[in-house]
Amino acid sequence: MSTRIDHPSLPGVWLTTDIDEMDRDAIHAFLATSYWSEGIPKDTLVKAMQQSLCFGLFEGQQQIGFARAVTDRATFAYLADVYIEPTHRDKGLGIWLTEQLMAHTDLQGLRRMMLATRDAHSLYRRFGFTKLTKPNTIMERWRPAIYREGKE
Repeated sequence: MSTRIDHPSLPGVWLTTDIDEMDRDAIHAFLATSYWSEGIPKDTLVKAMQQSLCFGLFEGQQQIGFARAVTDRATFAYLADVYIEPTHRDKGLGIWLTEQLMAHTDLQGLRRMMLATRDAHSLYRRFGFTKLTKPNTIMERWRPAIYREGKE
């Protein structure tokens, strides 16, 4: 079930969880040049969107932000691909987008939520995110150049 929510104080700003309303070209244009998913192929992004709970942020009909939660909707979620277009920053939209994501019905009662960020720690601390409690128990398989070099 998709959700549409209008921003309480910015007329014309709204978000949706309906990926059919989202501008995949705009999302891809941003993410393909971001530090965390540089070079991501559009078909890979679309597949990721189809398998995630996505939040598209709009002003009128223009996509101005995005976030997705990779989740089983019962125990775990990983927050990914969060962005606000540079021309729309410093208006509290990142906070609002994250508030709506965190409040979504499918993300309640989860045992663990995780994310990775290089520069938005203060934003996510507002929502209870901290450094890893037990970093010695977390492992990863990290392939940051996979989109530039092809699948390994």
